[in-house]
Amino acid sequence: MGMNVGSSNGDEDEVMSNINTTPLVDVMLVLLIIFLITVPVVLQTVDVDLPKAENIPTQTKPENISISVDKDGSVFWGMEKMANNAELLDRVKEAALKKPQPEVHIRADKNTRFEYVGRVVVTCQRGGIGKVGFITDPERVVPNM
Repeated sequence: MGMNVGSSNGDEDEVMSNINTTPLVDVMLVLLIIFLITVPVVLQTVDVDLPKAENIPTQTKPENISISVDKDGSVFWGMEKMANNAELLDRVKEAALKKPQPEVHIRADKNTRFEYVGRVVVTCQRGGIGKVGFITDPERVVPNM
């Protein structure tokens, strides 16, 4: 109940039929300020142009090099197992001198630790290879029925 301020009659028992909206407006303004402060914090992202998903078949040329890494970390040059990282580096340096320079396609088992794949990538960089790619199986999309 409220009090009528400024009324000339002496009836103070009169009931106000108006709703006091001041507390409602105060609460709404506080909520608005909270949302204005928290939304930029939640939406902090780096503006990047993401690639579109396409399934482009790999252009396999005879001069491209296929390096495979199994789940145990063993490295294969084609079908030949490399004894150590130095042997792989020698092969990569030899291939990097060819004109045009071949691409290296790395195929790794899905259970391979990233450390093993990273070693192969670093070896290719040290050997002077300019293009290194990763070969994966495309994800198969099953249509909803």
